[in-house]
Amino acid sequence: MTDHDADLSSLKIDESNRNLPSKKRKRHYIWVISILAFVIILFLAGRFLFTSPMEVKLTPATMQSPSQADAVLTASGYVVAQRKAAVASKGTGRLVYLSVVEGDKVLKDQIIARLEDSDIRAQLDEAKANLKLQEAEQDLAEKTYNRQKTLFAERASAQADLDAAEAQYRRVQASIEVAKAQVEAAQVALENTRIRAPFDGTVLTKNADVGEIVAPLAGGANSKAAVVTIADMSSLQVEADVSESNIEKLQPGMDCEISLDAYPDQRYQGNIAKIVPTADRSKATVLVKVTFKNYDSRVLPEMSARVSFLSGNQNQESPEPPVLLVPQGAVAKRNGNDVVYRVRENKAEEVPVILGKTFGAYVVIKSGLNEGEQVIDNVTDKITDGVKIKIK
Repeated sequence: MTDHDADLSSLKIDESNRNLPSKKRKRHYIWVISILAFVIILFLAGRFLFTSPMEVKLTPATMQSPSQADAVLTASGYVVAQRKAAVASKGTGRLVYLSVVEGDKVLKDQIIARLEDSDIRAQLDEAKANLKLQEAEQDLAEKTYNRQKTLFAERASAQADLDAAEAQYRRVQASIEVAKAQVEAAQVALENTRIRAPFDGTVLTKNADVGEIVAPLAGGANSKAAVVTIADMSSLQVEADVSESNIEKLQPGMDCEISLDAYPDQRYQGNIAKIVPTADRSKATVLVKVTFKNYDSRVLPEMSARVSFLSGNQNQESPEPPVLLVPQGAVAKRNGNDVVYRVRENKAEEVPVILGKTFGAYVVIKSGLNEGEQVIDNVTDKITDGVKIKIK
Protein backbone atom coordinates (compact mmCIF):
# COMPACT_ATOMS: atom_id res chain seq x y z
CA MET A 1 0.00 0.00 0.00
CA THR A 2 1.29 3.38 -0.95
CA ASP A 3 1.57 6.35 1.45
CA HIS A 4 -1.10 8.39 -0.23
CA ASP A 5 -3.53 5.58 0.26
CA ALA A 6 -3.05 5.61 4.12
CA ASP A 7 -6.10 6.17 6.37
CA LEU A 8 -5.79 9.66 7.77
CA SER A 9 -8.94 9.39 9.92
CA SER A 10 -6.87 7.94 12.78
CA LEU A 11 -5.04 11.25 13.08
CA LYS A 12 -8.27 13.13 14.02
CA ILE A 13 -8.17 15.01 17.43
CA ASP A 14 -10.70 13.77 20.06
CA GLU A 15 -12.59 16.93 21.13
CA SER A 16 -14.19 15.23 24.16
CA ASN A 17 -10.78 14.55 25.71
CA ARG A 18 -9.62 18.05 24.91
CA ASN A 19 -12.41 19.66 27.08
CA LEU A 20 -11.84 17.37 30.06
CA PRO A 21 -9.07 19.36 31.84
CA SER A 22 -11.09 22.60 31.50
CA LYS A 23 -14.12 21.07 33.24
CA LYS A 24 -11.97 19.75 36.05
CA ARG A 25 -10.48 23.17 36.58
CA LYS A 26 -13.95 24.75 36.78
CA ARG A 27 -15.07 22.20 39.33
CA HIS A 28 -11.90 22.83 41.28
CA TYR A 29 -12.49 26.58 41.35
CA ILE A 30 -16.08 26.09 42.47
CA TRP A 31 -14.95 23.89 45.31
CA VAL A 32 -12.31 26.40 46.41
CA ILE A 33 -14.76 29.31 46.32
CA SER A 34 -17.36 27.31 48.25
CA ILE A 35 -14.86 26.36 50.93
CA LEU A 36 -13.66 29.97 51.28
CA ALA A 37 -17.24 31.21 51.55
CA PHE A 38 -18.00 28.58 54.18
CA VAL A 39 -14.91 29.54 56.16
CA ILE A 40 -15.84 33.25 56.00
CA ILE A 41 -19.39 32.50 57.13
CA LEU A 42 -18.08 30.40 60.02
CA PHE A 43 -15.68 33.18 60.97
CA LEU A 44 -18.36 35.84 60.94
CA ALA A 45 -20.85 33.64 62.79
CA GLY A 46 -18.26 32.74 65.40
CA ARG A 47 -17.32 36.36 65.84
CA PHE A 48 -20.99 37.29 66.24
CA LEU A 49 -21.76 34.44 68.62
CA PHE A 50 -18.66 34.49 70.77
CA THR A 51 -17.86 38.21 70.92
CA SER A 52 -18.22 39.30 74.57
CA PRO A 53 -21.04 41.85 75.05
CA MET A 54 -20.26 45.40 76.13
CA GLU A 55 -20.95 46.14 79.77
CA VAL A 56 -23.00 49.31 80.32
CA LYS A 57 -24.97 51.15 82.99
CA LEU A 58 -28.54 52.30 82.53
CA THR A 59 -30.02 55.60 83.65
CA PRO A 60 -33.70 56.61 83.65
CA ALA A 61 -35.26 59.55 81.85
CA THR A 62 -36.86 61.51 84.71
CA MET A 63 -39.19 64.48 85.06
CA GLN A 64 -37.38 67.15 87.04
CA SER A 65 -37.50 70.86 87.40
CA PRO A 66 -34.46 72.71 86.02
CA SER A 67 -33.56 73.79 89.54
CA GLN A 68 -33.38 70.16 90.65
CA ALA A 69 -31.06 69.33 87.79
CA ASP A 70 -28.72 72.14 88.85
CA ALA A 71 -29.01 71.45 92.59
CA VAL A 72 -26.01 71.27 94.89
CA LEU A 73 -27.35 68.13 96.55
CA THR A 74 -30.48 65.98 96.61
CA ALA A 75 -31.74 63.97 99.57
CA SER A 76 -34.79 61.90 100.47
CA GLY A 77 -36.89 62.17 103.58
CA TYR A 78 -40.38 62.37 105.04
CA VAL A 79 -42.86 65.08 105.97
CA VAL A 80 -43.00 65.30 109.76
CA ALA A 81 -45.19 67.42 112.04
CA GLN A 82 -42.96 69.18 114.55
CA ARG A 83 -45.89 69.48 116.99
CA LYS A 84 -47.49 66.09 117.41
CA ALA A 85 -49.04 64.43 120.45
CA ALA A 86 -50.54 61.10 121.39
CA VAL A 87 -53.32 62.37 123.68
CA ALA A 88 -53.97 60.09 126.65
CA SER A 89 -55.86 60.23 129.93
CA LYS A 90 -54.25 60.85 133.30
CA GLY A 91 -56.86 58.61 134.91
CA THR A 92 -57.97 55.05 134.40
CA GLY A 93 -61.50 54.19 133.39
CA ARG A 94 -63.95 53.18 130.70
CA LEU A 95 -64.27 55.51 127.71
CA VAL A 96 -67.87 56.74 127.51
CA TYR A 97 -67.57 59.70 125.14
CA LEU A 98 -65.44 60.42 122.05
CA SER A 99 -66.28 63.45 119.92
CA VAL A 100 -63.71 63.27 117.10
CA VAL A 101 -62.62 61.04 114.25
CA GLU A 102 -59.68 61.12 111.85
CA GLY A 103 -59.36 64.42 110.03
CA ASP A 104 -61.33 66.50 112.53
CA LYS A 105 -59.85 69.83 113.57
CA VAL A 106 -59.64 70.54 117.29
CA LEU A 107 -58.95 73.63 119.38
CA LYS A 108 -56.72 73.93 122.41
CA ASP A 109 -58.44 72.70 125.64
CA GLN A 110 -61.38 71.30 123.68
CA ILE A 111 -62.83 68.19 125.35
CA ILE A 112 -62.39 65.39 122.83
CA ALA A 113 -63.14 62.41 125.10
CA ARG A 114 -64.45 61.57 128.56
CA LEU A 115 -64.09 58.62 130.92
CA GLU A 116 -66.75 57.18 133.19
CA ASP A 117 -66.89 59.51 136.24
CA SER A 118 -69.86 58.54 138.41
CA ASP A 119 -67.65 57.30 141.28
CA ILE A 120 -65.50 60.44 141.19
CA ARG A 121 -68.58 62.67 141.17
CA ALA A 122 -69.78 60.85 144.31
CA GLN A 123 -66.42 61.48 145.96
CA LEU A 124 -66.65 65.15 145.02
CA ASP A 125 -70.14 65.47 146.48
CA GLU A 126 -68.97 63.80 149.69
CA ALA A 127 -65.99 66.15 149.93
CA LYS A 128 -68.19 69.22 149.43
CA ALA A 129 -70.66 67.99 152.08
CA ASN A 130 -67.82 67.42 154.53
CA LEU A 131 -66.56 70.95 153.83
CA LYS A 132 -69.98 72.42 154.67
CA LEU A 133 -70.06 70.39 157.90
CA GLN A 134 -66.66 71.69 158.94
CA GLU A 135 -67.66 75.24 158.09
CA ALA A 136 -70.75 74.85 160.32
CA GLU A 137 -68.60 73.56 163.20
CA GLN A 138 -66.23 76.46 162.64
CA ASP A 139 -69.05 78.92 163.33
CA LEU A 140 -69.89 77.21 166.63
CA ALA A 141 -66.25 76.83 167.65
CA GLU A 142 -65.54 80.48 166.89
CA LYS A 143 -68.48 81.69 168.99
CA THR A 144 -67.47 79.42 171.88
CA TYR A 145 -63.91 80.66 171.72
CA ASN A 146 -64.99 84.31 171.70
CA ARG A 147 -67.34 83.68 174.64
CA GLN A 148 -64.57 82.05 176.66
CA LYS A 149 -62.27 84.97 175.96
CA THR A 150 -64.92 87.36 177.32
CA LEU A 151 -65.54 85.26 180.43
CA PHE A 152 -61.83 84.87 181.05
CA ALA A 153 -61.38 88.63 180.78
CA GLU A 154 -64.14 89.06 183.43
CA ARG A 155 -62.47 86.40 185.60
CA ALA A 156 -65.58 84.26 185.22
CA SER A 157 -63.83 81.40 183.45
CA ALA A 158 -60.68 79.40 184.04
CA GLN A 159 -57.65 79.38 181.78
CA ALA A 160 -58.21 75.72 180.96
CA ASP A 161 -61.65 76.44 179.53
CA LEU A 162 -60.22 79.20 177.34
CA ASP A 163 -57.42 76.93 176.10
CA ALA A 164 -59.86 74.14 175.29
CA ALA A 165 -62.12 76.50 173.31
CA GLU A 166 -59.15 77.90 171.39
CA ALA A 167 -57.84 74.40 170.57
CA GLN A 168 -61.27 73.34 169.31
CA TYR A 169 -61.49 76.44 167.17
CA ARG A 170 -58.01 75.81 165.65
CA ARG A 171 -58.89 72.13 165.10
CA VAL A 172 -62.02 73.06 163.17
CA GLN A 173 -60.04 75.54 161.03
CA ALA A 174 -57.57 72.79 160.13
CA SER A 175 -60.43 70.42 159.33
CA ILE A 176 -61.82 73.01 156.96
CA GLU A 177 -58.47 73.17 155.12
CA VAL A 178 -58.44 69.37 154.87
CA ALA A 179 -62.00 69.39 153.52
CA LYS A 180 -61.07 72.02 150.96
CA ALA A 181 -58.09 69.90 149.86
CA GLN A 182 -60.39 66.87 149.53
CA VAL A 183 -62.76 68.87 147.35
CA GLU A 184 -59.87 70.07 145.20
CA ALA A 185 -58.51 66.51 144.86
CA ALA A 186 -61.92 65.25 143.78
CA GLN A 187 -62.21 68.07 141.26
CA VAL A 188 -58.75 67.19 139.85
CA ALA A 189 -59.74 63.53 139.62
CA LEU A 190 -62.92 64.56 137.83
CA GLU A 191 -60.93 66.75 135.42
CA ASN A 192 -58.61 63.81 134.73
CA THR A 193 -61.57 61.96 133.25
CA ARG A 194 -61.80 64.73 130.62
CA ILE A 195 -59.35 64.37 127.75
CA ARG A 196 -58.57 67.76 126.21
CA ALA A 197 -56.63 68.82 123.13
CA PRO A 198 -53.21 70.23 124.13
CA PHE A 199 -53.06 72.58 121.12
CA ASP A 200 -54.86 73.52 117.94
CA GLY A 201 -54.45 70.70 115.46
CA THR A 202 -55.92 67.92 113.35
CA VAL A 203 -56.74 64.39 114.45
CA LEU A 204 -54.46 61.93 112.63
CA THR A 205 -55.50 58.63 114.22
CA LYS A 206 -58.21 57.38 116.57
CA ASN A 207 -56.70 54.75 118.84
CA ALA A 208 -59.59 53.88 121.17
CA ASP A 209 -63.34 53.45 120.93
CA VAL A 210 -66.20 54.05 123.33
CA GLY A 211 -66.46 51.20 125.82
CA GLU A 212 -62.75 50.41 125.97
CA ILE A 213 -60.64 50.77 129.10
CA VAL A 214 -58.19 53.66 129.00
CA ALA A 215 -55.14 53.83 131.27
CA PRO A 216 -52.21 56.30 131.41
CA LEU A 217 -49.59 53.63 130.73
CA ALA A 218 -51.85 50.96 129.20
CA GLY A 219 -50.91 48.54 131.93
CA GLY A 220 -53.67 46.06 131.14
CA ALA A 221 -53.68 43.67 128.23
CA ASN A 222 -56.87 45.18 126.81
CA SER A 223 -56.38 48.79 127.89
CA LYS A 224 -55.40 51.66 125.62
CA ALA A 225 -53.03 54.50 126.42
CA ALA A 226 -53.48 57.12 123.71
CA VAL A 227 -57.05 57.91 122.71
CA VAL A 228 -56.19 59.99 119.63
CA THR A 229 -53.07 61.33 117.93
CA ILE A 230 -53.18 64.94 116.80
CA ALA A 231 -50.72 67.13 114.91
CA ASP A 232 -50.31 70.81 114.27
CA MET A 233 -50.55 70.94 110.48
CA SER A 234 -48.89 74.35 110.42
CA SER A 235 -45.66 72.85 111.77
CA LEU A 236 -44.92 70.45 108.90
CA GLN A 237 -41.28 70.10 107.86
CA VAL A 238 -39.30 67.64 105.77
CA GLU A 239 -36.71 65.65 107.68
CA ALA A 240 -34.01 64.37 105.31
CA ASP A 241 -30.89 62.30 105.98
CA VAL A 242 -27.78 63.79 104.37
CA SER A 243 -24.50 61.90 104.14
CA GLU A 244 -21.75 63.10 106.45
CA SER A 245 -19.49 63.64 103.44
CA ASN A 246 -21.94 66.14 101.91
CA ILE A 247 -23.08 68.05 104.98
CA GLU A 248 -20.45 70.75 104.45
CA LYS A 249 -22.28 71.79 101.28
CA LEU A 250 -25.31 72.87 103.30
CA GLN A 251 -25.96 75.76 105.62
CA PRO A 252 -29.03 77.04 107.53
CA GLY A 253 -31.33 79.21 105.45
CA MET A 254 -30.27 77.66 102.12
CA ASP A 255 -33.09 77.61 99.55
CA CYS A 256 -34.59 74.22 98.72
CA GLU A 257 -37.15 72.72 96.40
CA ILE A 258 -39.40 69.98 97.75
CA SER A 259 -41.21 67.38 95.67
CA LEU A 260 -43.54 64.75 97.09
CA ASP A 261 -43.76 61.25 95.67
CA ALA A 262 -47.55 61.57 95.83
CA TYR A 263 -47.55 64.67 93.57
CA PRO A 264 -44.43 64.46 91.37
CA ASP A 265 -45.50 67.40 89.18
CA GLN A 266 -45.91 69.79 92.13
CA ARG A 267 -42.94 71.71 93.57
CA TYR A 268 -42.87 73.42 96.97
CA GLN A 269 -40.32 76.04 97.91
CA GLY A 270 -38.54 75.88 101.25
CA ASN A 271 -35.31 76.46 103.09
CA ILE A 272 -33.12 74.73 105.65
CA ALA A 273 -34.56 75.36 109.11
CA LYS A 274 -32.04 73.35 111.10
CA ILE A 275 -29.07 71.04 110.72
CA VAL A 276 -29.30 68.76 113.74
CA PRO A 277 -25.90 68.86 115.49
CA THR A 278 -25.40 65.13 115.75
CA ALA A 279 -24.86 62.22 113.36
CA ASP A 280 -26.42 58.79 113.07
CA ARG A 281 -23.47 56.44 113.41
CA SER A 282 -25.35 53.47 111.96
CA LYS A 283 -26.19 55.31 108.71
CA ALA A 284 -23.37 57.89 108.68
CA THR A 285 -25.91 60.64 108.05
CA VAL A 286 -26.93 63.95 109.59
CA LEU A 287 -30.58 64.95 109.96
CA VAL A 288 -31.55 68.14 108.13
CA LYS A 289 -34.93 69.80 108.72
CA VAL A 290 -36.42 71.74 105.81
CA THR A 291 -39.35 74.08 106.34
CA PHE A 292 -41.98 74.89 103.71
CA LYS A 293 -42.34 78.48 102.57
CA ASN A 294 -45.91 77.63 101.63
CA TYR A 295 -47.93 74.48 101.08
CA ASP A 296 -51.49 73.30 100.65
CA SER A 297 -53.79 70.82 102.34
CA ARG A 298 -52.51 67.97 100.15
CA VAL A 299 -49.25 67.87 102.12
CA LEU A 300 -49.71 65.31 104.89
CA PRO A 301 -47.46 63.96 107.66
CA GLU A 302 -45.32 60.90 106.83
CA MET A 303 -45.41 61.50 103.05
CA SER A 304 -42.22 60.62 101.19
CA ALA A 305 -40.38 63.69 99.94
CA ARG A 306 -37.33 64.58 97.90
CA VAL A 307 -35.39 67.76 98.67
CA SER A 308 -33.12 69.55 96.21
CA PHE A 309 -30.74 71.93 97.93
CA LEU A 310 -30.29 74.84 95.51
CA SER A 311 -27.15 76.81 94.80
CA GLY A 312 -29.00 80.10 95.20
CA ASN A 313 -29.28 81.42 91.62
CA GLN A 314 -32.69 79.93 90.83
CA ASN A 315 -35.83 82.02 90.64
CA GLN A 316 -37.76 80.92 93.71
CA GLU A 317 -40.80 83.06 92.98
CA SER A 318 -41.66 81.47 89.61
CA PRO A 319 -39.91 78.09 89.27
CA GLU A 320 -39.87 76.54 85.81
CA PRO A 321 -42.16 73.55 85.18
CA PRO A 322 -40.69 70.04 85.21
CA VAL A 323 -39.02 68.75 82.04
CA LEU A 324 -37.77 65.35 80.88
CA LEU A 325 -34.04 65.05 81.57
CA VAL A 326 -31.26 62.56 80.91
CA PRO A 327 -27.53 62.86 81.65
CA GLN A 328 -25.57 64.48 78.82
CA GLY A 329 -23.38 61.38 78.64
CA ALA A 330 -26.39 59.33 77.53
CA VAL A 331 -26.70 61.34 74.26
CA ALA A 332 -24.49 60.64 71.23
CA LYS A 333 -24.13 61.96 67.67
CA ARG A 334 -24.75 59.47 64.89
CA ASN A 335 -24.77 60.67 61.26
CA GLY A 336 -25.39 64.21 62.44
CA ASN A 337 -28.41 63.23 64.58
CA ASP A 338 -28.80 63.15 68.37
CA VAL A 339 -29.57 59.66 69.61
CA VAL A 340 -29.83 57.68 72.81
CA TYR A 341 -29.69 53.92 73.20
CA ARG A 342 -32.23 51.66 74.85
CA VAL A 343 -31.62 47.96 75.54
CA ARG A 344 -33.89 45.47 73.77
CA GLU A 345 -33.21 41.72 74.03
CA ASN A 346 -29.65 42.39 75.23
CA LYS A 347 -28.87 44.59 72.22
CA ALA A 348 -28.50 48.34 71.88
CA GLU A 349 -31.42 50.00 70.13
CA GLU A 350 -30.80 53.44 68.66
CA VAL A 351 -33.49 56.04 69.40
CA PRO A 352 -33.43 59.47 67.71
CA VAL A 353 -34.25 62.32 70.08
CA ILE A 354 -34.74 66.09 69.95
CA LEU A 355 -32.78 67.98 72.61
CA GLY A 356 -33.57 71.15 74.51
CA LYS A 357 -31.64 73.20 77.03
CA THR A 358 -28.86 71.85 79.17
CA PHE A 359 -28.94 72.16 82.96
CA GLY A 360 -25.65 71.26 84.57
CA ALA A 361 -24.93 67.63 83.76
CA TYR A 362 -28.39 67.06 82.29
CA VAL A 363 -30.05 67.83 78.98
CA VAL A 364 -33.73 68.24 78.16
CA ILE A 365 -35.39 65.63 75.92
CA LYS A 366 -38.17 67.29 73.95
CA SER A 367 -39.27 64.16 72.08
CA GLY A 368 -38.22 60.57 71.49
CA LEU A 369 -38.39 59.27 75.09
CA ASN A 370 -40.98 58.84 77.79
CA GLU A 371 -40.58 59.33 81.51
CA GLY A 372 -39.07 56.31 83.25
CA GLU A 373 -37.49 54.74 80.14
CA GLN A 374 -34.01 53.36 80.77
CA VAL A 375 -31.19 54.44 78.43
CA ILE A 376 -27.49 53.62 78.30
CA ASP A 377 -25.36 56.06 80.27
CA ASN A 378 -21.90 57.23 79.16
CA VAL A 379 -22.31 56.24 75.50
CA THR A 380 -19.03 55.59 73.63
CA ASP A 381 -18.21 55.20 69.92
CA LYS A 382 -18.22 51.42 70.35
CA ILE A 383 -21.92 51.45 71.15
CA THR A 384 -23.91 51.23 67.93
CA ASP A 385 -27.30 50.00 66.90
CA GLY A 386 -27.54 46.22 67.41
CA VAL A 387 -24.34 45.73 69.42
CA LYS A 388 -24.59 43.13 72.19
CA ILE A 389 -25.05 44.65 75.65
CA LYS A 390 -24.57 43.42 79.19
CA ILE A 391 -26.13 45.54 81.97
CA LYS A 392 -24.01 46.13 85.05
